[in-house]
Amino acid sequence: MYVSHLQLADYRSYETAHLELGPGVTTFVGPNGQGKTNLVEAIGYVASLGSHRVATDAPLVRKGADRAIVRAAVVKDDRQAVIELEINPGKANRARLNRSPATRPRDVLGVLRTVLFAPEDLALVKGDPGERRRYLDDLLVARAPRLAGVRSDYDRVLKQRNALLKSASAQFFKQRSEPDLSTLDVWNEHLAEAGAELLAARLALVAELQPLVAKAYSELTTSGGPPVLHYRCSAAPDDPHPPADRDRLADLMRSALAEARTAELQRGVSLVGPHRDDLLLNLDDLPAKGYASQGEAWSYALALRLSAFELLRADGDDPVLILDDVFAELDTERRRRLAEHVRHAEQVLVSAAVPEDIPAELQGARFRVRDGAVERE
Repeated sequence: MYVSHLQLADYRSYETAHLELGPGVTTFVGPNGQGKTNLVEAIGYVASLGSHRVATDAPLVRKGADRAIVRAAVVKDDRQAVIELEINPGKANRARLNRSPATRPRDVLGVLRTVLFAPEDLALVKGDPGERRRYLDDLLVARAPRLAGVRSDYDRVLKQRNALLKSASAQFFKQRSEPDLSTLDVWNEHLAEAGAELLAARLALVAELQPLVAKAYSELTTSGGPPVLHYRCSAAPDDPHPPADRDRLADLMRSALAEARTAELQRGVSLVGPHRDDLLLNLDDLPAKGYASQGEAWSYALALRLSAFELLRADGDDPVLILDDVFAELDTERRRRLAEHVRHAEQVLVSAAVPEDIPAELQGARFRVRDGAVERE
Protein backbone atom coordinates (compact mmCIF):
# COMPACT_ATOMS: atom_id res chain seq x y z
CA MET A 1 0.00 0.00 0.00
CA TYR A 2 1.28 3.46 -0.85
CA VAL A 3 0.07 6.99 -1.60
CA SER A 4 0.76 7.88 -5.24
CA HIS A 5 -0.72 11.40 -5.30
CA LEU A 6 -1.55 14.02 -2.71
CA GLN A 7 -3.53 17.15 -3.56
CA LEU A 8 -4.41 19.93 -1.12
CA ALA A 9 -6.61 23.00 -1.37
CA ASP A 10 -6.72 25.56 1.45
CA TYR A 11 -5.21 23.07 3.87
CA ARG A 12 -3.14 24.69 6.63
CA SER A 13 -0.52 26.89 4.93
CA TYR A 14 -1.24 25.62 1.41
CA GLU A 15 -3.58 27.39 -0.98
CA THR A 16 -2.82 24.53 -3.36
CA ALA A 17 -0.33 21.69 -3.48
CA HIS A 18 0.01 18.65 -5.73
CA LEU A 19 2.61 15.96 -5.13
CA GLU A 20 3.41 12.74 -6.99
CA LEU A 21 4.76 10.09 -4.65
CA GLY A 22 5.89 6.51 -4.97
CA PRO A 23 6.95 3.43 -3.03
CA GLY A 24 10.12 3.48 -0.98
CA VAL A 25 11.45 6.38 1.07
CA THR A 26 10.44 9.99 0.43
CA THR A 27 11.75 12.85 2.56
CA PHE A 28 10.45 16.38 3.02
CA VAL A 29 13.26 18.70 4.09
CA GLY A 30 13.03 22.34 5.11
CA PRO A 31 13.32 24.75 8.03
CA ASN A 32 10.74 24.57 10.77
CA GLY A 33 7.52 26.43 10.08
CA GLN A 34 7.66 26.02 6.30
CA GLY A 35 4.89 23.46 5.91
CA LYS A 36 6.53 20.04 5.69
CA THR A 37 4.61 18.64 8.66
CA ASN A 38 1.38 19.88 7.07
CA LEU A 39 1.96 17.49 4.16
CA VAL A 40 2.40 14.35 6.24
CA GLU A 41 -0.36 15.45 8.61
CA ALA A 42 -2.75 15.58 5.64
CA ILE A 43 -1.90 11.99 4.70
CA GLY A 44 -2.43 10.88 8.29
CA TYR A 45 -5.78 12.70 8.29
CA VAL A 46 -6.95 10.73 5.24
CA ALA A 47 -6.23 7.50 7.11
CA SER A 48 -7.71 8.41 10.50
CA LEU A 49 -9.98 11.45 9.96
CA GLY A 50 -8.00 13.19 12.68
CA SER A 51 -4.80 15.16 13.18
CA HIS A 52 -1.93 14.11 15.43
CA ARG A 53 -1.34 17.78 16.26
CA VAL A 54 -4.75 19.28 17.08
CA ALA A 55 -8.02 17.98 18.50
CA THR A 56 -10.39 19.92 16.20
CA ASP A 57 -10.58 20.54 12.46
CA ALA A 58 -10.68 24.35 12.52
CA PRO A 59 -6.86 24.85 12.46
CA LEU A 60 -6.62 22.64 9.36
CA VAL A 61 -8.38 25.21 7.16
CA ARG A 62 -6.21 27.97 5.71
CA LYS A 63 -6.88 31.40 7.20
CA GLY A 64 -9.58 33.18 5.23
CA ALA A 65 -10.95 30.00 3.62
CA ASP A 66 -14.26 28.34 4.43
CA ARG A 67 -13.15 24.77 3.90
CA ALA A 68 -10.17 22.59 3.05
CA ILE A 69 -9.87 19.75 0.56
CA VAL A 70 -7.51 16.80 0.90
CA ARG A 71 -7.37 14.30 -1.95
CA ALA A 72 -5.14 11.21 -1.95
CA ALA A 73 -4.70 8.39 -4.42
CA VAL A 74 -3.90 5.08 -2.74
CA VAL A 75 -2.42 2.10 -4.60
CA LYS A 76 -2.97 -1.38 -3.24
CA ASP A 77 -2.40 -4.60 -5.18
CA ASP A 78 -2.00 -2.57 -8.39
CA ARG A 79 -5.47 -1.03 -7.92
CA GLN A 80 -5.96 2.66 -7.21
CA ALA A 81 -8.54 4.28 -4.97
CA VAL A 82 -9.03 8.03 -4.67
CA ILE A 83 -10.21 9.47 -1.35
CA GLU A 84 -11.40 13.07 -1.15
CA LEU A 85 -12.19 14.75 2.16
CA GLU A 86 -13.89 18.12 2.49
CA ILE A 87 -13.17 19.63 5.91
CA ASN A 88 -15.90 22.05 7.06
CA PRO A 89 -15.29 23.43 10.57
CA GLY A 90 -18.55 23.83 12.43
CA LYS A 91 -20.40 21.75 9.86
CA ALA A 92 -20.43 18.15 8.73
CA ASN A 93 -17.36 17.03 6.82
CA ARG A 94 -17.87 15.24 3.52
CA ALA A 95 -16.08 12.35 1.87
CA ARG A 96 -15.91 10.86 -1.61
CA LEU A 97 -14.42 7.55 -2.66
CA ASN A 98 -13.58 7.21 -6.35
CA ARG A 99 -15.75 10.28 -7.00
CA SER A 100 -18.81 8.73 -5.34
CA PRO A 101 -20.13 10.47 -2.21
CA ALA A 102 -19.78 8.47 1.00
CA THR A 103 -22.73 8.34 3.38
CA ARG A 104 -20.43 9.31 6.26
CA PRO A 105 -16.75 10.28 6.29
CA ARG A 106 -15.92 7.24 8.40
CA ASP A 107 -17.04 5.02 5.50
CA VAL A 108 -13.64 5.65 3.85
CA LEU A 109 -11.69 4.41 6.87
CA GLY A 110 -9.51 1.43 6.06
CA VAL A 111 -8.76 2.40 2.46
CA LEU A 112 -5.49 3.98 3.62
CA ARG A 113 -3.69 2.82 6.74
CA THR A 114 -0.80 4.70 8.28
CA VAL A 115 1.44 4.53 11.31
CA LEU A 116 2.74 7.95 12.29
CA PHE A 117 5.75 8.70 14.49
CA ALA A 118 6.01 12.28 15.80
CA PRO A 119 7.55 14.26 18.68
CA GLU A 120 4.08 14.25 20.26
CA ASP A 121 4.48 10.49 20.79
CA LEU A 122 6.36 11.09 24.03
CA ALA A 123 2.93 11.89 25.51
CA LEU A 124 2.04 8.20 25.08
CA VAL A 125 4.42 7.52 27.97
CA LYS A 126 4.45 10.77 29.91
CA GLY A 127 1.05 12.23 29.09
CA ASP A 128 -2.52 11.82 30.27
CA PRO A 129 -4.56 8.60 29.92
CA GLY A 130 -6.45 10.11 26.98
CA GLU A 131 -3.30 9.86 24.85
CA ARG A 132 -3.03 6.13 25.46
CA ARG A 133 -6.76 5.54 24.96
CA ARG A 134 -6.52 7.29 21.62
CA TYR A 135 -3.53 5.14 20.64
CA LEU A 136 -5.53 1.98 21.31
CA ASP A 137 -8.72 3.18 19.63
CA ASP A 138 -6.97 4.52 16.52
CA LEU A 139 -5.20 1.20 16.09
CA LEU A 140 -8.45 -0.71 16.60
CA VAL A 141 -10.20 1.34 13.93
CA ALA A 142 -7.27 0.97 11.52
CA ARG A 143 -7.53 -2.82 11.86
CA ALA A 144 -11.34 -3.00 11.95
CA PRO A 145 -13.00 0.18 10.61
CA ARG A 146 -16.44 -0.93 11.90
CA LEU A 147 -15.18 -0.11 15.41
CA ALA A 148 -15.34 3.56 14.45
CA GLY A 149 -19.12 3.12 14.64
CA VAL A 150 -18.86 1.44 18.04
CA ARG A 151 -16.73 4.28 19.35
CA SER A 152 -19.14 6.84 17.88
CA ASP A 153 -22.13 5.09 19.49
CA TYR A 154 -20.38 5.02 22.84
CA ASP A 155 -19.50 8.72 22.65
CA ARG A 156 -23.12 9.57 21.74
CA VAL A 157 -24.52 7.61 24.68
CA LEU A 158 -21.91 9.07 27.03
CA LYS A 159 -22.83 12.60 25.96
CA GLN A 160 -26.53 11.99 26.58
CA ARG A 161 -25.89 10.33 29.93
CA ASN A 162 -23.62 13.15 31.07
CA ALA A 163 -26.26 15.70 30.14
CA LEU A 164 -28.80 13.82 32.26
CA LEU A 165 -26.42 13.56 35.23
CA LYS A 166 -25.52 17.24 35.00
CA SER A 167 -29.17 18.26 34.95
CA ALA A 168 -30.05 15.90 37.83
CA SER A 169 -27.11 17.15 39.90
CA ALA A 170 -28.13 20.77 39.44
CA GLN A 171 -31.74 19.96 40.26
CA PHE A 172 -30.85 18.17 43.49
CA PHE A 173 -28.05 20.34 44.86
CA LYS A 174 -29.17 23.78 43.66
CA GLN A 175 -32.94 23.52 43.47
CA ARG A 176 -33.22 21.05 46.37
CA SER A 177 -35.77 18.99 44.49
CA GLU A 178 -35.83 15.30 43.66
CA PRO A 179 -34.40 14.77 40.13
CA ASP A 180 -36.18 12.66 37.54
CA LEU A 181 -33.93 9.63 36.99
CA SER A 182 -36.46 7.51 35.13
CA THR A 183 -34.28 7.33 32.01
CA LEU A 184 -30.93 6.82 33.75
CA ASP A 185 -31.27 3.04 33.82
CA VAL A 186 -31.93 3.06 30.08
CA TRP A 187 -28.75 5.06 29.43
CA ASN A 188 -26.85 2.77 31.82
CA GLU A 189 -27.81 -0.21 29.69
CA HIS A 190 -26.79 1.51 26.46
CA LEU A 191 -23.48 2.58 28.02
CA ALA A 192 -22.78 -0.94 29.32
CA GLU A 193 -23.50 -2.56 25.95
CA ALA A 194 -21.48 -0.14 23.83
CA GLY A 195 -18.74 0.14 26.44
CA ALA A 196 -18.35 -3.63 26.76
CA GLU A 197 -17.77 -4.05 23.03
CA LEU A 198 -15.11 -1.34 23.02
CA LEU A 199 -13.55 -2.74 26.20
CA ALA A 200 -13.37 -6.28 24.83
CA ALA A 201 -11.63 -5.01 21.70
CA ARG A 202 -9.13 -2.97 23.73
CA LEU A 203 -8.28 -5.85 26.05
CA ALA A 204 -7.70 -8.23 23.14
CA LEU A 205 -5.50 -5.63 21.48
CA VAL A 206 -3.37 -5.11 24.60
CA ALA A 207 -2.79 -8.86 24.80
CA GLU A 208 -1.57 -8.84 21.17
CA LEU A 209 0.63 -5.80 21.74
CA GLN A 210 2.46 -7.07 24.82
CA PRO A 211 4.98 -9.43 23.12
CA LEU A 212 5.47 -7.07 20.19
CA VAL A 213 6.21 -4.08 22.42
CA ALA A 214 8.66 -6.14 24.49
CA LYS A 215 10.49 -7.28 21.36
CA ALA A 216 10.62 -3.83 19.76
CA TYR A 217 11.81 -2.19 22.97
CA SER A 218 14.63 -4.69 23.41
CA GLU A 219 15.79 -4.02 19.86
CA LEU A 220 15.77 -0.24 20.36
CA THR A 221 17.67 -0.07 23.66
CA THR A 222 19.35 -2.14 26.34
CA SER A 223 18.32 0.34 29.05
CA GLY A 224 15.48 -0.42 31.46
CA GLY A 225 12.75 -2.91 30.88
CA PRO A 226 11.21 -5.20 30.21
CA PRO A 227 8.13 -3.20 29.22
CA VAL A 228 4.87 -4.49 30.69
CA LEU A 229 1.41 -3.37 29.61
CA HIS A 230 -1.62 -3.44 31.91
CA TYR A 231 -5.13 -2.25 31.10
CA ARG A 232 -6.76 -0.46 34.02
CA CYS A 233 -10.53 -0.85 33.72
CA SER A 234 -12.63 1.69 35.64
CA ALA A 235 -15.38 -0.93 35.95
CA ALA A 236 -12.96 -3.24 37.80
CA PRO A 237 -10.09 -1.03 39.03
CA ASP A 238 -8.68 -3.64 41.42
CA ASP A 239 -8.55 -6.44 38.84
CA PRO A 240 -5.17 -6.47 37.01
CA HIS A 241 -6.58 -8.93 34.47
CA PRO A 242 -10.18 -7.99 33.67
CA PRO A 243 -12.10 -10.54 31.57
CA ALA A 244 -12.08 -9.99 27.83
CA ASP A 245 -15.53 -11.53 27.42
CA ARG A 246 -18.05 -8.95 26.20
CA ASP A 247 -21.00 -10.24 28.28
CA ARG A 248 -18.96 -10.36 31.48
CA LEU A 249 -17.64 -6.87 30.83
CA ALA A 250 -21.18 -5.57 30.34
CA ASP A 251 -22.15 -7.10 33.70
CA LEU A 252 -19.11 -5.48 35.33
CA MET A 253 -20.12 -2.11 33.93
CA ARG A 254 -23.71 -2.48 35.11
CA SER A 255 -22.54 -3.26 38.65
CA ALA A 256 -19.95 -0.47 38.67
CA LEU A 257 -22.51 2.06 37.39
CA ALA A 258 -24.92 1.08 40.15
CA GLU A 259 -22.21 1.51 42.79
CA ALA A 260 -21.11 4.86 41.36
CA ARG A 261 -24.60 6.38 41.09
CA THR A 262 -24.36 8.59 44.19
CA ALA A 263 -20.91 9.86 43.28
CA GLU A 264 -21.98 10.50 39.68
CA LEU A 265 -25.02 12.48 40.80
CA GLN A 266 -22.84 14.54 43.11
CA ARG A 267 -20.36 15.33 40.36
CA GLY A 268 -22.75 15.40 37.43
CA VAL A 269 -20.54 13.25 35.21
CA SER A 270 -20.07 9.58 34.22
CA LEU A 271 -17.30 7.98 36.28
CA VAL A 272 -17.33 4.46 34.82
CA GLY A 273 -16.56 3.31 31.30
CA PRO A 274 -13.83 3.12 28.65
CA HIS A 275 -13.53 6.93 28.70
CA ARG A 276 -12.12 6.63 32.26
CA ASP A 277 -9.73 3.73 31.61
CA ASP A 278 -5.96 3.78 31.14
CA LEU A 279 -3.23 1.72 29.53
CA LEU A 280 -0.57 1.41 32.22
CA LEU A 281 2.98 1.29 30.88
CA ASN A 282 5.55 -0.20 33.22
CA LEU A 283 9.24 -0.91 32.98
CA ASP A 284 9.46 -4.13 34.95
CA ASP A 285 7.39 -3.27 38.05
CA LEU A 286 7.81 0.53 37.93
CA PRO A 287 5.53 2.98 36.08
CA ALA A 288 7.31 4.37 33.04
CA LYS A 289 5.59 7.72 33.47
CA GLY A 290 7.43 8.47 36.70
CA TYR A 291 10.60 6.42 36.41
CA ALA A 292 11.66 6.17 32.76
CA SER A 293 14.55 8.33 31.59
CA GLN A 294 14.04 10.47 28.49
CA GLY A 295 15.76 7.86 26.34
CA GLU A 296 13.75 5.01 27.86
CA ALA A 297 10.51 6.95 27.39
CA TRP A 298 11.35 7.53 23.73
CA SER A 299 12.19 3.86 23.26
CA TYR A 300 8.86 2.90 24.83
CA ALA A 301 6.90 5.29 22.60
CA LEU A 302 8.72 4.05 19.49
CA ALA A 303 8.09 0.44 20.54
CA LEU A 304 4.35 1.17 20.73
CA ARG A 305 4.34 2.59 17.20
CA LEU A 306 6.50 -0.19 15.79
CA SER A 307 4.16 -2.74 17.35
CA ALA A 308 1.19 -1.03 15.68
CA PHE A 309 3.04 -1.32 12.37
CA GLU A 310 3.68 -5.02 12.90
CA LEU A 311 0.04 -5.73 13.75
CA LEU A 312 -1.22 -3.90 10.67
CA ARG A 313 1.39 -5.59 8.49
CA ALA A 314 0.32 -8.99 9.83
CA ASP A 315 -3.22 -8.22 8.63
CA GLY A 316 -1.95 -8.35 5.05
CA ASP A 317 -0.55 -5.00 3.89
CA ASP A 318 2.22 -2.68 4.97
CA PRO A 319 0.72 0.56 6.28
CA VAL A 320 2.33 3.78 5.11
CA LEU A 321 4.96 4.79 7.66
CA ILE A 322 5.20 8.50 8.50
CA LEU A 323 8.18 9.81 10.47
CA ASP A 324 7.39 13.44 11.26
CA ASP A 325 10.53 15.23 12.46
CA VAL A 326 11.14 12.39 14.90
CA PHE A 327 14.87 11.89 14.22
CA ALA A 328 15.72 15.30 15.68
CA GLU A 329 14.49 13.96 19.04
CA LEU A 330 16.63 10.80 19.03
CA ASP A 331 20.28 10.09 19.70
CA THR A 332 22.43 8.56 16.96
CA GLU A 333 21.99 4.95 18.08
CA ARG A 334 18.21 5.16 18.33
CA ARG A 335 18.07 6.85 14.93
CA ARG A 336 20.00 3.98 13.40
CA ARG A 337 17.92 1.28 15.09
CA LEU A 338 14.62 2.92 14.14
CA ALA A 339 15.78 3.31 10.53
CA GLU A 340 16.72 -0.38 10.41
CA HIS A 341 13.23 -1.30 11.58
CA VAL A 342 11.30 0.75 9.04
CA ARG A 343 13.42 0.95 5.90
CA HIS A 344 11.86 -2.14 4.31
CA ALA A 345 8.29 -0.83 4.55
CA GLU A 346 6.54 -0.35 1.22
CA GLN A 347 6.34 3.43 1.69
CA VAL A 348 8.12 5.61 4.24
CA LEU A 349 7.51 9.36 4.42
CA VAL A 350 10.03 11.37 6.44
CA SER A 351 10.07 15.05 7.42
CA ALA A 352 13.21 16.72 8.79
CA ALA A 353 14.54 20.23 9.27
CA VAL A 354 18.01 19.35 7.97
CA PRO A 355 19.19 16.45 5.78
CA GLU A 356 21.79 15.46 8.38
CA ASP A 357 19.01 14.31 10.72
CA ILE A 358 17.99 11.58 8.28
CA PRO A 359 19.86 8.27 8.70
CA ALA A 360 21.75 6.95 5.69
CA GLU A 361 19.44 3.93 5.62
CA LEU A 362 16.51 6.20 4.72
CA GLN A 363 17.84 8.04 1.69
CA GLY A 364 15.45 8.22 -1.26
CA ALA A 365 13.35 10.73 -3.17
CA ARG A 366 13.52 14.21 -1.66
CA PHE A 367 11.28 17.29 -1.68
CA ARG A 368 12.47 20.70 -0.56
CA VAL A 369 9.80 22.65 1.37
CA ARG A 370 10.23 26.40 1.80
CA ASP A 371 7.80 29.33 2.04
CA GLY A 372 4.83 27.11 1.28
CA ALA A 373 6.37 25.76 -1.95
CA VAL A 374 7.21 22.10 -2.47
CA GLU A 375 9.84 21.22 -5.07
CA ARG A 376 11.31 17.85 -5.92
CA GLU A 377 15.10 17.80 -5.90
